[in-house]
Amino acid sequence: MSDNNSKYNRVVWVDIPVADLDRSIKFYSSVLAVDVSKQSMPDSSFAVFYHEDGNGGCLVVKKDEVSSRQGILVYMNVDGRIRDAVSEVAKHGGSVVEEVHGIGPHGFRAIVLDSEGNRIALHSQTDA
Repeated sequence: MSDNNSKYNRVVWVDIPVADLDRSIKFYSSVLAVDVSKQSMPDSSFAVFYHEDGNGGCLVVKKDEVSSRQGILVYMNVDGRIRDAVSEVAKHGGSVVEEVHGIGPHGFRAIVLDSEGNRIALHSQTDA
């Protein structure tokens, strides 16, 4: 993890459970516009979000842990391209739960279900 994972960052890593690793790699790499690299170990495979310059996370195959419209809401950074990110959601097997909307002085968000059914928020400081 990078130096950005310091005392000032409250979220340092996130594991997102998925049922289909390859499908979720395509979803997140397209929606977030970041590299998501597949990693393999002798007994499992997972995918890691590019995180050299910031906080990271990974996609882990855990079908029984995939959630839906409840639980923790993880905000994913799509700063400056929130509308482009939302337009990629359905193309890659997800769905939009709440369209882009303002959240006061904290910018803008859209709440979506990813390709696996997990609820996430896409966040941007601007409505672009």
